[in-house]
Amino acid sequence: MSIRKGKNYLYGIHVEDMKEMCAESPIVKMPAPRKVYISMSQHIGAPAIPIVNVGDKVNKRQLIGQASGMISANVFSSVCGTVTAIEDIPTESGLKTKHVVIENDDRTDEIFFDNIENFEPQTIIERIRLAGIVGLGGAGFPTAVKLSPKTQLEYLIINGAECEPYLNCDYRLMIENTEDIYRGVKYAARALGIKKIIIGIEANKPKAIEAFSKYDDIEVVILKKQYPMGSEKHLIYCTTGRKVPVGKMPFDVGCCVQNIKTLIAIKHAIEDNKALSSTVLTVSGGGIKEPKNLRVQIGTPLEDIIEFCGGLVGETVKIISGGPMMGKGMINTTSYTRKTNSGYLFLTDKETCVKEPTNCINCAKCAKNCPMRLMPMYIESFALSGDFASAEKYGAMNCIECGSCAYNCPAKRSLVQSISLAKTKIKEMKQNGR
Repeated sequence: MSIRKGKNYLYGIHVEDMKEMCAESPIVKMPAPRKVYISMSQHIGAPAIPIVNVGDKVNKRQLIGQASGMISANVFSSVCGTVTAIEDIPTESGLKTKHVVIENDDRTDEIFFDNIENFEPQTIIERIRLAGIVGLGGAGFPTAVKLSPKTQLEYLIINGAECEPYLNCDYRLMIENTEDIYRGVKYAARALGIKKIIIGIEANKPKAIEAFSKYDDIEVVILKKQYPMGSEKHLIYCTTGRKVPVGKMPFDVGCCVQNIKTLIAIKHAIEDNKALSSTVLTVSGGGIKEPKNLRVQIGTPLEDIIEFCGGLVGETVKIISGGPMMGKGMINTTSYTRKTNSGYLFLTDKETCVKEPTNCINCAKCAKNCPMRLMPMYIESFALSGDFASAEKYGAMNCIECGSCAYNCPAKRSLVQSISLAKTKIKEMKQNGR
C-alpha cells in the first residue's frame, strides 16, 4: 500500500462541493425507456455511419453505427427493438447530429463478443476499439488511439478527482465498483506496457481513498480539493510533478490519463465481452425532487430521467448537461443520453446567477484565477471584436474552458463562450490556410 499527498498548483479556484444531495446514494439502474435516440456523434472525430435501416430488428449491444475513421468510434444499440427512424436531432449544443431511433420491444436478446484468446497489448487495444470505448470523462477521445502512443510511456494515471460540484458518478463507482476499475486499469497498463500506476483522488473522498489503498500495485495520491484538479495537465503535475508544456500532450511527458468510467468499460469489454451500451450519471440540483446516481441506457430521453427522479420541483431556472463549471446550458428538456454524459443538473435561482452581464470593470480576477495563466479579459475582447489572430496570440488555444474565469467575474461576463468561439474561428482560419 502506498499513499502520499500530491503537489499543489497555483491559481485555480475553490468552489462549494454541492455533492451532499446524493453523494451517499448508491447507483440505481433505471429501466430501459420505450424509445432510445442513439447519436452517431458520441465522440471526438468523425461521426459513426449508421449500418441499419428503418424497420430493422436489432438486439441489445448490436452494432448500429460503424466508425468512419481512426478518430471515430463504433456505436451499439442499448435495447432490443425496431429501428423507427434515422434522423438529424439537435444535441445540447444545438448542433444537429444523426440519431438512430429504436422502439424498445422488451426482448432480452444480447450480443456478446467472442472470448479473447490472448491478452497481448494489440489484442486488448483491438477489443477496446471494437467495443466503441471512448474517454467517458467528457472529452470522448477514442480510447484505442489513446492507448497506442508512438513512444513508450512511464505512468498510467487514473483520474479520480471529480472536482466538478454536484457530480458523484465517479465517486460512487470508485466505492461500488472498485474491483472492476482495478481490472480495467491492469488491462490498460498491459496495453501500454506500463508498470507505474497512480490514482489521484481529491481529499474530500475518503471512502474512495480507502477503497484503493488495498492494492499494492497502485499508488494513491491524495489531491487538494481545488478546481480544476481533474484537468489532465494539472492532474499530471500534482501526481508526478511533470509539467505538460504549452502545445504538448500528456504522452509528451510520459503519461496517459484515464477516466474511471472508461476503465470499467474496458473491463466489461475484455472480461465480459460487452460493448459499451450504458453509462452512469448524476441527476441533482434543487430543481429535481429525488437527486440520484443512475445507470441509464445510452439514448435515454432526459424527460424519462426526470420522471424517474420524481419530476421537477420549485422554480428551475437553469438546466445543465454536465457539471456547473464546464457543462452546457440547455434550452429545454429535449435531450438524449450519450456515452460521455456525466450528469444533468436542475438549478434554482438560489444555486445559479441569471443576471445579465455588465461591462468589464478591469478587475483582473479572471486572470488572477486562471489555472492556465491566461488573460481571459483580453481574449474575450479580441473574440468579440473579431480579431481572432490577436486572441490566438494571447493564448486562446491553451484555454481548457474550465470556467474559473467566469465563476469569479463580478460583471458576469460570458468569458468561456467567447473564448470557445475564438478557438473555433482560429481552427477554421488554419483549415482555410489563413
